[in-house]
Amino acid sequence: MGITFDFAQLVIDNEIAEMVKYIVKGIDISDYNMATNVIKEVGIGGEFVTHEHTYDNFRTAQSHSTLFNRAMRESWMAAGGKDLLEAATEKAKWVLENHKPDPLPSGAAELMEDIIAEAAAEEGV
Repeated sequence: MGITFDFAQLVIDNEIAEMVKYIVKGIDISDYNMATNVIKEVGIGGEFVTHEHTYDNFRTAQSHSTLFNRAMRESWMAAGGKDLLEAATEKAKWVLENHKPDPLPSGAAELMEDIIAEAAAEEGV
């Protein structure tokens, strides 16, 4: 049928889907997450970076992309300067070589075969 498929593009699409899922879930605006007590404690013009609340929470306030590099250019270059396609290709190769999927639940393979056979019969294949 002439269908082509790019595993690197699949990895990029997966990364974008993860980012969208992260954004769509919304932002928790509880008093704790918004650090209202810390703002009152530190005060206007105060320094929040070294506050324990910041330390405890700074890693949870961002998505964790493995492909989109947010480093400064000098750091990115020092780490090899791989562009998005290069990083995605490497990750796709790693997944293809190393991923060990969980086995299908009992009966799942037979159910999929039945669905495929039914679809093939409907299409006259």
